[in-house]
Amino acid sequence: MIENKELRNRPQYLDKLIGFQDTEPVKVVTGIRRCGKSSLLKLMVRHLLDEGKSEKQIIQMNFESYDFKNMTADDIYRYVKERVVSGKRMYLFFDELQRVDKWEDAVNAFRVDMDCDIYITGSNAYLLSSEYSTYLSGRCVEIKMLPLSFAEFTDFYGFEVREVKSALGGTRKLAYDKNGQQYDLREIFDAYMRFGGMPGIADTGLDQDKALALLDGIYSTVIIRDILEREKRRGQKSITDAALLRKIIMFLADNIGSSVSVSSIGNTLVNEGLLNDEKRKGKPSAHTVSAYVNALTESYFFYEIKRFDIKGKEYLRTLGKYYIVDIGLRNYLLGFRDRDTGHALENIVYFELMRRGYDVAIGKIDNTEVDFIATKADDKLYVQVTESMTSETVRNRELAPLMKIRDNYEKIILSLDTGLESSFEGIMSLNVLEWLLK
Repeated sequence: MIENKELRNRPQYLDKLIGFQDTEPVKVVTGIRRCGKSSLLKLMVRHLLDEGKSEKQIIQMNFESYDFKNMTADDIYRYVKERVVSGKRMYLFFDELQRVDKWEDAVNAFRVDMDCDIYITGSNAYLLSSEYSTYLSGRCVEIKMLPLSFAEFTDFYGFEVREVKSALGGTRKLAYDKNGQQYDLREIFDAYMRFGGMPGIADTGLDQDKALALLDGIYSTVIIRDILEREKRRGQKSITDAALLRKIIMFLADNIGSSVSVSSIGNTLVNEGLLNDEKRKGKPSAHTVSAYVNALTESYFFYEIKRFDIKGKEYLRTLGKYYIVDIGLRNYLLGFRDRDTGHALENIVYFELMRRGYDVAIGKIDNTEVDFIATKADDKLYVQVTESMTSETVRNRELAPLMKIRDNYEKIILSLDTGLESSFEGIMSLNVLEWLLK
């Protein structure tokens, strides 16, 4: 049941699945393709076997496999029903189930007709659309999976991070490989910034050509299967222009962390001559651009972040931002470059805040901006991200918005180079690498 290929643990996600084991909700694992969802299901299967569950109690179906190609919801129901062990709880694992039309009929029938615990993965937010929630009426729990964090990246590549004494009497962190070779954390982080966190990259040994080939495969699969094919299956004709889709992807990738609107995307594509097809008359409509952008967020390729007015305490409709799910995919699209490290850092911090369970927004206060307001339950965190805090001009720019905020929640500035000062009137200046490894 488990492939011979080594399964690397992802405890952040596995522990959540185990926490919901044998509870009524259907467990739905969502995220971009190749971020580790299938491996997570295999880890859960291994956990069940370790607990003493019988292999016959576990049914796995991967709808990317030829074995289950062209199955209908009725076929799935019959397949499972024929394998039910009488008097035993069944554990059902359905991988990439969104490829099956009306799959929710089968899942709902399993819940009603048998004693079972159900686990699903999907690479498109359409899986959790209104039609689905109508069927299960709240009886599902979503586990949002992302590519590797920096901490996971160091672990996947076999590095151990240790604290050592520094020359000035404090401590600093260094990374050691399995042979005891010592590395500066910045070296490991530079590799993370270059290759990104798709788990499959770990199998390439950080070989650039192999990594780019893997990222190309992920990109092509997302675009073709999760966007173009999905729209075709749904009978919608809004996403039909593969060339326009790629142009919008390139625009969003090039503008991560920048304020953009649907109209600004269309205007820029026309003004920069990126839409020069003779068949096109003028720019694409706002409706068309919006449909393409929505398809990209539904496939977890880009994530939109809203703007929040800190004084007015309300979300604003204007000018959100987009971040790309994996910085390696951005490098694959745009090439490797150093000129916008600040935005790449922002991108990494945004997803780390999401991994830590925060709801994240951009903060607006007067005419200044806070990179991130991160909230969960009664906790709130204000975050600025910058490449370096050594310049007085940069320090003043980053501190100004935070100093305007009058509440007592934590305020931090994350940077690669913190300078000598670690605190400014209660605002902490932290090394982003150490923060990422917490």
